[in-house]
Formats: sequence, C-alpha cells, structure tokens
Amino acid sequence: MFKKILLSALLLLIAAYIVAAVTVFNRKPAAQVCHDIRLVIRDTVYAGFVTKKEVTSLLRQKGISPIGRPADSISTRAIEQALALHPLIDRVECYKTPGGSLSIEVSQRIPILRVMADNGDNYYLDNKGNIMPPGAKCVAHRAIATGRIEKAFAVKELYKFGVFLQRNPFWDAQIEQIHVLPDGNVELVPRVGSHLIYLGRLDHFEAKLQRVKAFYEKALNRVGWNKYSRINVEFANQIICTKR
Repeated sequence: MFKKILLSALLLLIAAYIVAAVTVFNRKPAAQVCHDIRLVIRDTVYAGFVTKKEVTSLLRQKGISPIGRPADSISTRAIEQALALHPLIDRVECYKTPGGSLSIEVSQRIPILRVMADNGDNYYLDNKGNIMPPGAKCVAHRAIATGRIEKAFAVKELYKFGVFLQRNPFWDAQIEQIHVLPDGNVELVPRVGSHLIYLGRLDHFEAKLQRVKAFYEKALNRVGWNKYSRINVEFANQIICTKR
C-alpha cells in the first residue's frame, strides 16, 4: 500500500512538473528592446569614409533609429533602404541578433579615379565604373584625370585604366595624373621623375606601360630619372625619348 501511495505521489509530481514546464515554455516573452547597433564596415583598407556616428545620425534623421525600440517594431528592410541612399555606400545588410542588438554590415563604394575635366566636371569613378554622386564628400589619394573628358569616355575608357592602377601597386604608386589631350590622346604624369609618358590612344595600355617599366629598369636607373622630358610609347615595340 505504501509503495502505491509513493508511486502515485511521484506520478503527480511528474505531471505537475510537465504542466509547469509547458506553461513556462509557451508563455509569450516580454518584448525585447534594441540596445545597440553593431556596425561592420567593409573595404576600410581602400576607403574609410563611412563611420558608425554617421550611420546612427542618418537613421535618427530618417526617424528609424532602432535604439530603445522593441525588436518587433524594427524594420530591417527600411534601414537597408535608407542607408543604401548614402552616396558612399554600395551595399547594406541588416539583421537582428538574439542579444537585443541590431547588426548592420556596410560595403563602401571604392573610388579608383578622380576626374577634374576642362568642362567643369569634378567627380570620382568607383570600382564598378559608376560616377559617384556630386554630394559624395570624400578624400581619396587617387590618380587625377584632367583635360577634355566626357563622362562617356570616363566610364568606358578611364574606368579600365583606373582598375588597372588599383590592381597594380607599382603603377598605382607611380602615376599621379592622367591628362586627356584635345585630340583624345593621353599622357601620364608620374610621381617620380620629371618626364611625361605619352601613351597616345588609351588602348593596349598594359603593354605600353610594360615597355616603360622595362625602360625604367634598364635605362633610367643607369642614366638618371631626369634625363628625358618625354617618353613616347604610342607605337608598338618602340620607345621614343626626348632629351631634356
């Protein structure tokens, strides 16, 4: 008899525990409040124009700052759309974390060339061949393209040259200015040496600059970097130099 009573009591305790557990697990949790923004900014090696302060300020201006708001009321889509309008932001990903924070991952637009044309145009070209909006206030140490430059020429021809510079550490460090002449030909102003590099048309520029680099190594390192005022590589398989 005692064993039956003990078994019944044990079964009642187990049943009570199960009921309590189900009640607790099914109870609707209290609304979680966002207490922090975790911002990850990509591509800071190439561009450091977007800051956490700027992002939070922009969200406040748009009236969608998540800080202090219940997580259920925060629209990550609205935040992504608002930040994507920033002239220096390329892509945005936003998501909520279990700890009550909001994570925002930002990919910046990377300027590869600055254009200062004779017609008054002044803008950056980014690494996707797009013209960065006029309101994009950034300071980037990039080669400057000057002269007679139409936007169509910039996004088609100069963009390719800018990508080449970005991927080639030697020429990225050496080329300071790209000047487009009225006839469409191009000359380069290097940072080291007091000469100009005349490319002619902006085609086959990789092969042309390969010849210039070989000339640097075999000739200028021996005779001096200021011996010539002009190095012409317009025509294939030859270099024409003008003495100072």
